[in-house]
Amino acid sequence: MFEIPRIELGKCDGCGLCVSVCPSSALTLVNGMITFAKSGKCDWCTECEAVCSSGAISCPFEIVAESRAGLI
Repeated sequence: MFEIPRIELGKCDGCGLCVSVCPSSALTLVNGMITFAKSGKCDWCTECEAVCSSGAISCPFEIVAESRAGLI
């Protein structure tokens, strides 16, 4: 199962910043509240969480960068 950002609607102020930074168009505003767009697919970039000043979006996953010996 893929993890997607968690949205706490009670904290969402409807500013739309997360929609504007989402590179995969996974988020949209409906009636002033954030939701996942039917046509979008989250690519786990965490940009939405970074710009959400109300704390309504949290990403329950970590992006882990790993180097392989001799490749870097």
